[in-house]
Amino acid sequence: MKVKRKLFCLWTGELTAALVFAALWVGYLNEFPHLGFYLTTFSSVYAFIILEFILFQGSLYWFMKWRRVSRKEDSHLPSSYIQLFLLFKKLNIILLALGLGVLIYHCVQLGVKGLAFFLGLYAFAWIEYINYYVIRLSYQSPSEIKEFFEKKGFKRSILAREIDKNQRV
Repeated sequence: MKVKRKLFCLWTGELTAALVFAALWVGYLNEFPHLGFYLTTFSSVYAFIILEFILFQGSLYWFMKWRRVSRKEDSHLPSSYIQLFLLFKKLNIILLALGLGVLIYHCVQLGVKGLAFFLGLYAFAWIEYINYYVIRLSYQSPSEIKEFFEKKGFKRSILAREIDKNQRV
């Protein structure tokens, strides 16, 4: 089943990304001590934790959809699951907004040293948030890319549409 396989790839891909990023983080700390400053500042750790948290949410979302399809149910998540992702969405906004305070803290405490690293992680976290909760930013297959250009733009993410639909009911 094509949908089942795609959902499996999505949840395992997001989980793998989160785990590989964490392993690389630890590996870089061990193998490249001169990078320790960039990897251990409060601001970088904060941005990394937000990014990992959002990646795990993505993995959980696709896992739940895959599990439903595997059980021969429709892929739409029940209201209780959607409420969990609505809670995640609100928590993400709070954490991302607090990141602006972390940015100010970083600039005051450390100046520009390590700022690009923090900003890269922070931007990555925002991009992942937008990709899941606002508009779809990732288009992997040639048919998806073709559809993107034919429709001339981005469309709401699947999770955003499920949240909207659940709130209307």
